[in-house]
Amino acid sequence: MNAFIPAALAFIVCYATLRWLLRSKLARTTLDQPNHRSLHTTPTPRIGGLGVVVGVLGGGAVIAANLLENPPTPNLQILLLLLALLSLLSGFCFIDDKRGLSAAVRLPVHLLVALLWVACILDVSFLATFFIKVGAGDTAFHFLQSSIKHALAHPLLLITLTFGLGWMMNLYNFMDGANGLAGGMAVFGFGAYSAALYFSGQPALAAFALAIAASALAFLCFNFDPARIFLGDVGSISLGFLAGALGLWGWQSAAWPAWFPLLVFSPFIVDATVTLFARALRGEKVWQAHRDHAYQRLIRMGWSHRRLALSAYALMAACAASALVLRVAPSASVMAGIAFWILIYTALLGTVMWRWQGLKL
Repeated sequence: MNAFIPAALAFIVCYATLRWLLRSKLARTTLDQPNHRSLHTTPTPRIGGLGVVVGVLGGGAVIAANLLENPPTPNLQILLLLLALLSLLSGFCFIDDKRGLSAAVRLPVHLLVALLWVACILDVSFLATFFIKVGAGDTAFHFLQSSIKHALAHPLLLITLTFGLGWMMNLYNFMDGANGLAGGMAVFGFGAYSAALYFSGQPALAAFALAIAASALAFLCFNFDPARIFLGDVGSISLGFLAGALGLWGWQSAAWPAWFPLLVFSPFIVDATVTLFARALRGEKVWQAHRDHAYQRLIRMGWSHRRLALSAYALMAACAASALVLRVAPSASVMAGIAFWILIYTALLGTVMWRWQGLKL
């Protein structure tokens, strides 16, 4: 299968959907209103995630249809499960975008979706026999129950990965606050996933990752500074889920080591995680919206959205390229590479903090 066909379809579907949505009533009724924590000053439709998700589902459907031409494989079952969970999650997030649900409602749903994915991905053999079990009279619920029961045999790993995936969803949402930033991270991150999957001999998964990157690129046509549309929770939570879910999938299928997705998406992971711990140490309410991320402080110190995005793209590209190189490097080189990036992030965050403190003084 030509990997570019699903990607081209995802781009076209996302672009056309967003063009239509911008002229719809929904664009006028689902607005991100500026407040004292915002980096923008104009009410902007936050419906971009709808286009991204529809594009991803379109590209995924083409890949699934191609896989259906062959006997059922684990990749087909996993892909169908991922598309189903993505649909449910994005539907819930759309309600959140419209009504503004509380964190007490949002987080349990995010963790439930994460739990379902992790429980099934921990043992791909269950997914490989899905059609056989259902065809023999087992219900899908019984199959899922069996998967969770098997995963519970490894409780520490199950809990760690579930909360890790839940955190990935929300940190992507936290980092979606500047024009072009989240969309760019998706293009570089899923582009790196696609390259690694292709070189590891998994063309179907590579095509799906490329379709996600293409859908994000179509969104960037409307979101790069000056932005005409924002992702909203539908887009940011869904992209965070896909980043974590595909990261686990690639790890379980031996496409890459566990550190690979962490390095690829480290521009978002490091900023969000360090900021969370810093706020917690200061005794602040970590679940409340704020403007303390490094990227937010750079804009508050005078950087334009365009300058921030282009600088972030350079960092994202460097992280993605180094992760691809280190994926097949000796262990000593991997350790040296990770140590290098720890020093780089320490220097970058330290510089932002030093300049921010000087500005406040």
